[in-house]
Amino acid sequence: MLGAGFRERYLDVLASIYIYNEHRGYTSLDRVLEAVRLRCPDDLEFQGEIAKHRKDEHTHYLMFRRWFERQGRMPLQVDSGVGHIDRFIQWVFRCSIEELDTQHIIATPDEFERLCRVIMLTEQRGYAQVEIILKNRLIMSDPVMKKIFEIVHRDEPDHFLPYQRWLERQGRATAKWNERAADWCIHKILMLAKLPALFLDAGRPRIARWPDEDAAAYAH
Repeated sequence: MLGAGFRERYLDVLASIYIYNEHRGYTSLDRVLEAVRLRCPDDLEFQGEIAKHRKDEHTHYLMFRRWFERQGRMPLQVDSGVGHIDRFIQWVFRCSIEELDTQHIIATPDEFERLCRVIMLTEQRGYAQVEIILKNRLIMSDPVMKKIFEIVHRDEPDHFLPYQRWLERQGRATAKWNERAADWCIHKILMLAKLPALFLDAGRPRIARWPDEDAAAYAH
């Protein structure tokens, strides 16, 4: 039987990765929503779906923050290396999220469609991962964490279906083989390298301020 220390460390690492990704998600979606409003000014339904996506990500971030507050500690210091969307954007667009040229993406149909596919695939991966988490007895043994992931699982389809449906309405591919390959590789790197390394890094510092209070809380 795994000890309490192992369980506590595992949940600590998992929640630190999730709180990073949820914060990264909702702050990045501000730019996506801006792009969609300019690219698809008459598609109010699509705009509303992305606004809901952004709101959900922010809610999920707050849930993980409250979990840490109940534990009486801050999340572990992580960076973009644990961010699925960070790695995916870098892989596909060859730049960081901050460096994305929003105006170019708006003006270039292929680039805008590519961005929609990246978001869609990232959220589909997140949905599949949460389904695995919900079967993990170690994680489900924490009642608060269990409730958090049940809510995330409930919300997740609304985070990839809008982009999928928009691409289908345009008659465009919902995913290309190289994008699916990138998604698979990124997932394996995170699961087999980044997560274990973070777990074993006993000296890993913790952030000093919550990222919604300090833009420099995470180093990108």
